[in-house]
Amino acid sequence: MNLTPQQIKMVKSQGFLNSKDGTFAVRVITVNGVLTANQMKNLVEVAEKYGNGKLSFTSRLTVEIPGIKFQDIPAVKAHVAKEGMSTGGTGAKVRPVVSCKGTICQYGNIDTQGLAAKIHEEFYKGWREVVLPHKFKIGVGGCPNNCVKPELNDLGVVGVKVPQFNAEKCRGCAKCAPSEACPIKVAKVENGKLVIPEDCNNCGVCVGKCPFGAIEGGTVMHKIYIGGRWGKRIRLGTALNKLFTEEEVMKTIEKTILFFKEQGLSGERLSDTVERIGWEKVQEILLSDEILDRKEDILAIETIGGAKC
Repeated sequence: MNLTPQQIKMVKSQGFLNSKDGTFAVRVITVNGVLTANQMKNLVEVAEKYGNGKLSFTSRLTVEIPGIKFQDIPAVKAHVAKEGMSTGGTGAKVRPVVSCKGTICQYGNIDTQGLAAKIHEEFYKGWREVVLPHKFKIGVGGCPNNCVKPELNDLGVVGVKVPQFNAEKCRGCAKCAPSEACPIKVAKVENGKLVIPEDCNNCGVCVGKCPFGAIEGGTVMHKIYIGGRWGKRIRLGTALNKLFTEEEVMKTIEKTILFFKEQGLSGERLSDTVERIGWEKVQEILLSDEILDRKEDILAIETIGGAKC
Protein backbone atom coordinates (compact mmCIF):
# COMPACT_ATOMS: atom_id res chain seq x y z
CA MET A 1 0.00 0.00 0.00
CA ASN A 2 1.10 3.56 -0.69
CA LEU A 3 0.76 5.28 2.68
CA THR A 4 0.95 8.98 3.34
CA PRO A 5 3.37 10.42 5.93
CA GLN A 6 0.31 11.37 7.98
CA GLN A 7 -0.91 7.75 8.05
CA ILE A 8 2.52 6.49 9.11
CA LYS A 9 2.74 9.14 11.84
CA MET A 10 -0.76 8.34 13.06
CA VAL A 11 -0.11 4.62 13.56
CA LYS A 12 3.32 5.26 15.05
CA SER A 13 1.59 7.17 17.84
CA GLN A 14 -0.38 3.97 18.47
CA GLY A 15 2.77 1.84 18.74
CA PHE A 16 3.12 0.62 15.12
CA LEU A 17 6.54 1.46 13.70
CA ASN A 18 7.25 1.46 9.97
CA SER A 19 9.73 -1.20 8.84
CA LYS A 20 12.09 -1.36 5.86
CA ASP A 21 9.81 -3.75 3.96
CA GLY A 22 6.74 -1.53 4.30
CA THR A 23 5.12 -3.51 7.09
CA PHE A 24 4.90 -2.43 10.73
CA ALA A 25 6.32 -3.68 14.01
CA VAL A 26 3.86 -3.36 16.85
CA ARG A 27 4.96 -2.56 20.40
CA VAL A 28 2.82 -4.19 23.07
CA ILE A 29 3.14 -2.70 26.57
CA THR A 30 3.94 -5.14 29.39
CA VAL A 31 3.39 -2.58 32.21
CA ASN A 32 6.34 -3.85 34.31
CA GLY A 33 8.04 -6.46 32.16
CA VAL A 34 5.75 -9.24 33.36
CA LEU A 35 3.28 -11.21 31.23
CA THR A 36 0.93 -14.02 32.16
CA ALA A 37 1.01 -17.29 30.25
CA ASN A 38 -2.30 -16.37 28.59
CA GLN A 39 -0.92 -13.01 27.51
CA MET A 40 2.12 -14.71 25.98
CA LYS A 41 -0.18 -17.12 24.11
CA ASN A 42 -2.16 -14.14 22.85
CA LEU A 43 0.98 -12.48 21.48
CA VAL A 44 2.11 -15.72 19.84
CA GLU A 45 -1.27 -15.80 18.08
CA VAL A 46 -0.74 -12.24 16.86
CA ALA A 47 2.73 -13.11 15.55
CA GLU A 48 1.44 -16.19 13.72
CA LYS A 49 -1.78 -14.67 12.34
CA TYR A 50 -0.74 -11.09 11.55
CA GLY A 51 3.07 -10.92 11.80
CA ASN A 52 6.02 -12.90 10.54
CA GLY A 53 5.96 -15.43 13.37
CA LYS A 54 8.58 -13.72 15.48
CA LEU A 55 8.56 -11.76 18.77
CA SER A 56 11.30 -9.79 20.48
CA PHE A 57 11.68 -7.76 23.66
CA THR A 58 12.78 -4.13 23.50
CA SER A 59 15.12 -2.47 25.99
CA ARG A 60 11.98 -1.04 27.65
CA LEU A 61 10.62 -4.59 28.12
CA THR A 62 7.81 -4.11 25.63
CA VAL A 63 7.10 -6.92 23.16
CA GLU A 64 7.70 -6.10 19.51
CA ILE A 65 6.04 -8.15 16.77
CA PRO A 66 7.17 -7.35 13.21
CA GLY A 67 5.51 -8.01 9.87
CA ILE A 68 2.14 -6.35 10.57
CA LYS A 69 0.27 -5.09 7.50
CA PHE A 70 -1.29 -1.64 7.68
CA GLN A 71 -4.80 -2.98 7.06
CA ASP A 72 -4.42 -5.44 9.97
CA ILE A 73 -3.59 -2.82 12.61
CA PRO A 74 -7.17 -2.50 14.00
CA ALA A 75 -7.41 -6.30 14.29
CA VAL A 76 -4.07 -6.51 16.12
CA LYS A 77 -5.15 -3.88 18.64
CA ALA A 78 -8.42 -5.71 19.24
CA HIS A 79 -6.64 -9.05 19.63
CA VAL A 80 -4.15 -7.93 22.32
CA ALA A 81 -6.96 -6.12 24.14
CA LYS A 82 -8.60 -9.52 24.78
CA GLU A 83 -5.93 -10.14 27.44
CA GLY A 84 -5.93 -6.60 28.81
CA MET A 85 -2.91 -5.42 26.82
CA SER A 86 -2.41 -2.32 24.71
CA THR A 87 -0.03 -0.99 22.09
CA GLY A 88 1.92 2.28 22.23
CA GLY A 89 5.07 3.48 23.94
CA THR A 90 6.17 6.17 21.47
CA GLY A 91 6.24 9.95 21.33
CA ALA A 92 7.44 12.88 23.44
CA LYS A 93 5.70 11.53 26.49
CA VAL A 94 6.29 9.31 29.50
CA ARG A 95 7.56 6.04 28.01
CA PRO A 96 6.90 2.49 29.26
CA VAL A 97 8.39 1.91 32.70
CA VAL A 98 11.21 -0.64 32.90
CA SER A 99 11.74 -2.75 36.01
CA CYS A 100 14.23 -5.36 37.17
CA LYS A 101 13.03 -8.60 38.79
CA GLY A 102 13.69 -7.24 42.28
CA THR A 103 10.26 -8.40 43.43
CA ILE A 104 11.46 -12.02 43.38
CA CYS A 105 15.25 -11.51 43.40
CA GLN A 106 17.26 -12.43 46.49
CA TYR A 107 18.91 -9.00 46.38
CA GLY A 108 15.74 -7.00 45.78
CA ASN A 109 15.07 -4.48 48.54
CA ILE A 110 11.71 -3.35 47.13
CA ASP A 111 8.78 -4.69 45.13
CA THR A 112 10.09 -3.34 41.84
CA GLN A 113 7.36 -4.82 39.67
CA GLY A 114 4.65 -3.51 41.99
CA LEU A 115 6.17 -0.02 42.02
CA ALA A 116 6.64 -0.07 38.23
CA ALA A 117 2.97 -1.03 37.78
CA LYS A 118 1.95 1.82 40.08
CA ILE A 119 4.08 4.29 38.11
CA HIS A 120 2.70 2.92 34.83
CA GLU A 121 -0.88 3.40 35.98
CA GLU A 122 -0.37 6.93 37.28
CA PHE A 123 2.11 8.43 34.83
CA TYR A 124 2.22 6.32 31.66
CA LYS A 125 -1.56 5.87 31.45
CA GLY A 126 -2.70 8.80 33.56
CA TRP A 127 -0.47 11.33 31.83
CA ARG A 128 -0.66 9.82 28.33
CA GLU A 129 -1.99 13.01 26.79
CA VAL A 130 0.70 15.21 28.40
CA VAL A 131 3.18 16.23 25.70
CA LEU A 132 6.76 16.81 26.89
CA PRO A 133 9.80 18.37 25.19
CA HIS A 134 11.11 14.86 24.48
CA LYS A 135 10.60 11.29 25.64
CA PHE A 136 10.78 10.65 29.40
CA LYS A 137 12.05 7.26 30.57
CA ILE A 138 11.68 5.80 34.06
CA GLY A 139 13.63 2.82 35.40
CA VAL A 140 13.08 0.94 38.67
CA GLY A 141 15.86 -1.15 40.20
CA GLY A 142 15.66 -3.27 43.33
CA CYS A 143 19.18 -2.76 44.63
CA PRO A 144 22.50 -1.05 43.82
CA ASN A 145 23.40 -3.87 41.40
CA ASN A 146 21.52 -1.62 38.94
CA CYS A 147 20.58 -4.41 36.52
CA VAL A 148 18.17 -2.16 34.56
CA LYS A 149 20.57 0.81 34.69
CA PRO A 150 18.25 3.27 36.50
CA GLU A 151 20.97 5.96 36.34
CA LEU A 152 20.68 5.94 32.53
CA ASN A 153 16.99 6.86 32.58
CA ASP A 154 15.55 10.37 32.76
CA LEU A 155 14.44 9.32 36.24
CA GLY A 156 15.76 6.24 37.98
CA VAL A 157 14.61 4.67 41.25
CA VAL A 158 16.82 2.27 43.22
CA GLY A 159 15.68 0.32 46.27
CA VAL A 160 18.14 0.52 49.17
CA LYS A 161 18.30 -0.92 52.68
CA VAL A 162 20.09 1.22 55.26
CA PRO A 163 21.70 -1.10 57.86
CA GLN A 164 20.56 -0.63 61.47
CA PHE A 165 23.82 -1.17 63.32
CA ASN A 166 23.78 -1.86 67.08
CA ALA A 167 27.33 -1.17 68.29
CA GLU A 168 26.58 -2.64 71.72
CA LYS A 169 26.06 -6.08 70.21
CA CYS A 170 29.20 -5.89 68.07
CA ARG A 171 32.07 -8.03 69.42
CA GLY A 172 34.65 -6.85 66.93
CA CYS A 173 35.30 -10.35 65.60
CA ALA A 174 38.59 -10.85 63.78
CA LYS A 175 36.57 -12.44 60.97
CA CYS A 176 33.49 -10.21 60.85
CA ALA A 177 30.57 -11.83 59.00
CA PRO A 178 28.95 -8.53 57.84
CA SER A 179 32.35 -7.26 56.66
CA GLU A 180 32.98 -10.51 54.80
CA ALA A 181 29.53 -10.25 53.18
CA CYS A 182 29.96 -6.62 52.04
CA PRO A 183 30.09 -6.74 48.20
CA ILE A 184 32.05 -3.49 47.88
CA LYS A 185 34.29 -4.15 50.91
CA VAL A 186 33.75 -0.87 52.74
CA ALA A 187 32.44 -2.29 56.04
CA LYS A 188 35.46 -3.01 58.26
CA VAL A 189 36.35 -3.68 61.89
CA GLU A 190 38.39 -0.83 63.34
CA ASN A 191 39.48 -0.47 66.98
CA GLY A 192 37.41 -3.48 67.98
CA LYS A 193 34.12 -2.37 66.38
CA LEU A 194 32.49 -2.71 62.98
CA VAL A 195 32.44 0.56 61.04
CA ILE A 196 29.97 1.21 58.22
CA PRO A 197 31.29 4.31 56.39
CA GLU A 198 29.39 6.96 54.45
CA ASP A 199 30.31 5.41 51.11
CA CYS A 200 28.19 2.34 51.96
CA ASN A 201 25.79 1.96 49.03
CA ASN A 202 23.05 0.50 51.27
CA CYS A 203 22.66 -2.70 49.30
CA GLY A 204 21.51 -4.44 52.49
CA VAL A 205 23.54 -7.63 51.96
CA CYS A 206 25.13 -7.31 55.42
CA VAL A 207 21.76 -7.22 57.19
CA GLY A 208 21.20 -10.34 59.28
CA LYS A 209 24.73 -11.66 58.75
CA CYS A 210 26.05 -10.94 62.26
CA PRO A 211 25.56 -14.02 64.51
CA PHE A 212 25.35 -11.71 67.54
CA GLY A 213 22.60 -9.52 66.08
CA ALA A 214 24.65 -6.36 65.52
CA ILE A 215 22.81 -5.76 62.21
CA GLU A 216 19.41 -7.37 62.61
CA GLY A 217 17.44 -5.04 60.37
CA GLY A 218 17.58 -2.31 57.77
CA THR A 219 15.43 0.64 56.76
CA VAL A 220 14.06 0.21 53.23
CA MET A 221 14.12 3.43 51.23
CA HIS A 222 14.50 4.62 47.63
CA LYS A 223 17.33 6.52 45.93
CA ILE A 224 16.36 8.71 42.97
CA TYR A 225 18.57 9.65 40.03
CA ILE A 226 17.68 12.55 37.74
CA GLY A 227 18.74 13.35 34.18
CA GLY A 228 20.33 10.14 32.95
CA ARG A 229 20.39 9.14 29.29
CA TRP A 230 21.81 6.49 26.99
CA GLY A 231 22.34 6.63 23.25
CA LYS A 232 24.31 8.95 20.99
CA ARG A 233 25.07 11.09 24.03
CA ILE A 234 25.48 9.59 27.49
CA ARG A 235 24.95 11.09 30.92
CA LEU A 236 24.76 9.32 34.26
CA GLY A 237 21.84 10.57 36.31
CA THR A 238 22.62 12.64 39.40
CA ALA A 239 21.30 11.37 42.72
CA LEU A 240 19.11 13.64 44.82
CA ASN A 241 20.78 14.12 48.21
CA LYS A 242 18.16 12.33 50.31
CA LEU A 243 16.42 8.97 50.40
CA PHE A 244 12.68 8.64 49.78
CA THR A 245 9.66 6.61 50.85
CA GLU A 246 7.50 5.10 48.10
CA GLU A 247 4.93 7.87 48.55
CA GLU A 248 7.69 10.47 48.17
CA VAL A 249 8.95 8.66 45.06
CA MET A 250 5.57 9.11 43.35
CA LYS A 251 5.49 12.78 44.29
CA THR A 252 9.05 13.31 43.05
CA ILE A 253 8.22 11.70 39.70
CA GLU A 254 5.29 14.08 39.35
CA LYS A 255 7.46 17.09 40.21
CA THR A 256 10.16 16.01 37.77
CA ILE A 257 7.73 15.63 34.87
CA LEU A 258 6.21 19.03 35.65
CA PHE A 259 9.70 20.55 35.84
CA PHE A 260 10.61 19.06 32.46
CA LYS A 261 7.41 20.28 30.82
CA GLU A 262 7.85 23.79 32.20
CA GLN A 263 11.61 24.24 31.80
CA GLY A 264 12.55 21.92 28.92
CA LEU A 265 13.02 23.19 25.39
CA SER A 266 11.46 21.36 22.47
CA GLY A 267 13.75 18.54 21.36
CA GLU A 268 15.98 18.44 24.42
CA ARG A 269 16.14 15.56 26.87
CA LEU A 270 15.87 16.12 30.61
CA SER A 271 19.65 15.67 30.85
CA ASP A 272 20.08 18.74 28.61
CA THR A 273 17.63 20.72 30.76
CA VAL A 274 19.51 19.75 33.93
CA GLU A 275 22.86 20.79 32.49
CA ARG A 276 21.48 24.06 31.11
CA ILE A 277 19.81 25.11 34.37
CA GLY A 278 22.39 23.65 36.76
CA TRP A 279 22.07 20.78 39.22
CA GLU A 280 21.84 22.87 42.39
CA LYS A 281 18.82 24.77 41.07
CA VAL A 282 17.20 21.60 39.72
CA GLN A 283 17.60 19.82 43.06
CA GLU A 284 16.21 22.82 44.93
CA ILE A 285 13.09 22.74 42.75
CA LEU A 286 12.58 18.97 43.04
CA LEU A 287 13.00 18.88 46.81
CA SER A 288 10.43 21.63 47.21
CA ASP A 289 6.67 21.27 46.69
CA GLU A 290 6.30 24.71 45.14
CA ILE A 291 6.01 23.36 41.60
CA LEU A 292 2.97 21.28 42.59
CA ASP A 293 1.09 24.48 43.40
CA ARG A 294 1.40 25.43 39.73
CA LYS A 295 0.52 21.99 38.34
CA GLU A 296 -2.57 23.00 36.36
CA ASP A 297 -0.85 26.03 34.83
CA ILE A 298 2.14 23.91 33.79
CA LEU A 299 -0.02 21.17 32.27
CA ALA A 300 -1.80 23.87 30.26
CA ILE A 301 1.48 24.89 28.57
CA GLU A 302 1.39 24.08 24.86
CA THR A 303 4.49 21.97 24.36
CA ILE A 304 5.88 20.89 21.01
CA GLY A 305 7.51 17.50 21.47
CA GLY A 306 10.81 16.90 19.72
CA ALA A 307 11.13 13.11 20.06
CA LYS A 308 12.29 11.62 16.77
CA CYS A 309 12.48 8.01 17.97
